[in-house]
Amino acid sequence: MLKDATMPIFSPDRHAHVPSYVKLTKQPIAGGTYRPLANDEDSNACAPSALSGHHGSKLYTQKSAIHATSDNTSIFISGAGTLPCLPEMVSSGSVSKDVIDNNNQITPSKLQPQQPTEQPLNEAVSVCKKAAHTTAKTLSAAGHAVAKAAKTTGHAIHVAVTAVKTAWHTFTNFKAVQLIIKFFRKAYGPWKKRMRFSYAFYAIVFTLLTSAEVIFLQWGVYSEPTYDKGDEVDQTTKILNSVAGQVTKFVSQMWLEQKSLFLVNFVGLGLIYLALIFVTNRFWIATLLFGTAITAFGVANSIKIQLRNEPIIPADFTFISGGDAGNIASFIPDNSQQFVENAVTVVIWIIAICLLLFLLDRRKCFIYCSWRKPFASAKNTVGTFSRALAAVVSVVILASYATNLGTGGSWSNMWAAKQGYTPTLFDAAEDARNNGPATTFLSLTKAPTMDKPEGYSKQKMQAISKKYSKLANSINKSRTQQLTDSTAIMILSETFADPTRLPDITFDEDPIPNIRNIMGTTTSGTMLSPGYGGGTANIEYQALTGLSLANFSDSMIVPYQQLVPTQSNPYSFNQIWTQKYGESGSEAVHPYYQSMYLRNTNYKKFGFSHLYSLDSATPVEHTEKIGESPYVSDSSTYQDVLDLIKNQKNPEFLQVVTMQNHMPYSNYYEAEDVLQSSVTDDTPDDEHSAINVFSTGLKYTDQATLDFLSQLNQINKPITVIFYGDHLPGIYLKEEQNPDDSFLLHETDYFIWSNDASPSANVKLDDSEAAFSSSNYFMSSAAEHMNAKISPYLALLTKLHEEIPAISRVISNRGGIGLGTATYLQSDGTVTDSTSMSKTQKQLLADYKLVQYDQTSGKNYLKESDFMSVD
Repeated sequence: MLKDATMPIFSPDRHAHVPSYVKLTKQPIAGGTYRPLANDEDSNACAPSALSGHHGSKLYTQKSAIHATSDNTSIFISGAGTLPCLPEMVSSGSVSKDVIDNNNQITPSKLQPQQPTEQPLNEAVSVCKKAAHTTAKTLSAAGHAVAKAAKTTGHAIHVAVTAVKTAWHTFTNFKAVQLIIKFFRKAYGPWKKRMRFSYAFYAIVFTLLTSAEVIFLQWGVYSEPTYDKGDEVDQTTKILNSVAGQVTKFVSQMWLEQKSLFLVNFVGLGLIYLALIFVTNRFWIATLLFGTAITAFGVANSIKIQLRNEPIIPADFTFISGGDAGNIASFIPDNSQQFVENAVTVVIWIIAICLLLFLLDRRKCFIYCSWRKPFASAKNTVGTFSRALAAVVSVVILASYATNLGTGGSWSNMWAAKQGYTPTLFDAAEDARNNGPATTFLSLTKAPTMDKPEGYSKQKMQAISKKYSKLANSINKSRTQQLTDSTAIMILSETFADPTRLPDITFDEDPIPNIRNIMGTTTSGTMLSPGYGGGTANIEYQALTGLSLANFSDSMIVPYQQLVPTQSNPYSFNQIWTQKYGESGSEAVHPYYQSMYLRNTNYKKFGFSHLYSLDSATPVEHTEKIGESPYVSDSSTYQDVLDLIKNQKNPEFLQVVTMQNHMPYSNYYEAEDVLQSSVTDDTPDDEHSAINVFSTGLKYTDQATLDFLSQLNQINKPITVIFYGDHLPGIYLKEEQNPDDSFLLHETDYFIWSNDASPSANVKLDDSEAAFSSSNYFMSSAAEHMNAKISPYLALLTKLHEEIPAISRVISNRGGIGLGTATYLQSDGTVTDSTSMSKTQKQLLADYKLVQYDQTSGKNYLKESDFMSVD
């Protein structure tokens, strides 16, 4: 260690941070002994040349990385002076002055090895320095790699850009391309100076397009009349009754009858058009959107009128939001395909013309504005403010007009009434024909559920609850069974109705012999349906809740879409079973898509534990079809129900909605299987063919239903079936035009049947109680058929059914009575109205309306009582 102390302490790593070619500053010698060279060996060893050869590359020429901090490590030389070449080293500046000054203070003892307490510290410092050095080298290498990669990438991009530029220059140097470029350069000047279309031109386009759309919509709700061969109709009458004649009358009544319904529809569509213009701030883009949307709406509206005798209403858009747009398109009948294709062609022309005019018009913004620099100038400030204000005001006016149009006494309703608007929303199709589809649609955007009955209060509802609790107790004294001891299956059979009921149509064989025989041996009758050609969900809603559409506001057209989704806890009869058995108390089967009529949402609100459909989490298992039909057969649906019954833990309420006989009625079945009917000579061929296919579907339903009931008879569990048809299909075009047949188009069939294991097997209620009914009475009639105890609510329905056998929203001129929004039948099937009812009937009807209002629009006071509970 002493030997080492007498030698220059030099470490190349200590100077690794010194930049290349940097010479240390010379420091004066403050201590130590100068000794001349003793011999040649020493001379050689300490000669400048030797020193240079030994250390020069380190001190002067070695290239190294530049470090952020300087170590300033110095060489120590003792005061005794054992290094003969000290003067040369001092002169070279390799020894710091501080070290030399401190040299005089160092004692020999300090030249001894370091104490053990200092060694770990030095080692830790050394390890840290080495780690820092290694990290620095790693980062330096990574930096070099990134720089190299960036350089390589930049070079590649440069090469690519150069290649593209070269190719572009080569392309543009072609003579033909040069000619094209010169043409556009010359055309750019005139193009830049092209005219801005005037606001007067915009106004003309606005007026013409809006008028055309009003006429197109109106044309879609009319149909060509048919005449019997024996009818003598002059040519003028035929022209006036034709579609063209009816549209002409609708427009011309502004001058002939002082009824400006054309103007009312024009204003409604015009407000939509203006809102699009001000929101987009592009006239031609708004024109494109308006023309396309309203044309598509008109096509869909016409097809729905044709198939279901009902126009499009706002609630129908829940089908689109629910993902059913594709499914709805599948309902388009074959005879409407050409109409749809023509409409698509018109839409394409509208789009092409609007885009061309958008390019030709130098006025891009309808109202000048600058969003980038809104306050750069007074013009920008005013323009931007005006553009935003116009958009907001146009939307607000449209919303106010639409939401108030169907509300009596509102500003838009009163203005429309002065123009001749007389709403008949209980028959939306007739309303569309009389007042225009645009007005009908807008008047239904905000649908009041039900007018508040006179005397509605908590005290009144408590009195009603007490009143019908007493009635229920009285009825229950003679009844021995419980509803929940049996499984109840409520089957809505799609479009099931006796096809032989309508006049002028006969068949070679009875399409429904089995069901006709069943109806003769069990509780059965004729159901008065509010629907024709459609309205399945409405009849289903009445059957499940016991409520009637006849009591709702005219604008409440589809409760499944307009009402139930907004309710927190709606009541339905399946809850009688769920109150006793919990989730396993009720299930539903519908072999189609669960979002149709929002059934997936509504059934959950009603308390069904599962809905088995084509697209449910647990889908229906049996999906067989008949022939080329796109719909699941009734026999497959019945098999799914049988599977549920076999696996059930307790009696259930099962809700079933079939699809087999849904429209359209194309050539689904084998020709030899199709029933043949005889019709009058003036029946159109399309109608005749549709009647045959529809009746063939009923034949399959008839056989499947018989087989289903036979299998239920083999199950040793009490089961009761409530079977009913929802409505007739909208294929009876001739009968639609005959007022005397309007009731026939709203009559379907129903029966209530119990299997052999049930105490109510072979029960048949007297025709005076069952001959006529409506779907809101089915649960109370089933309880009577089963001799089961009932709730106060079912007691009200039981008593109401005795006094008013059928209630429905039907329009008919039968018997010369103007029926308005509600139709009431007596036990013999004759029509009565509310003014000619007895005091008892009026009181029951008033109580019924109070109960319905409380459940749907009121405070639901009855929920606090036992009004819905079955003891």
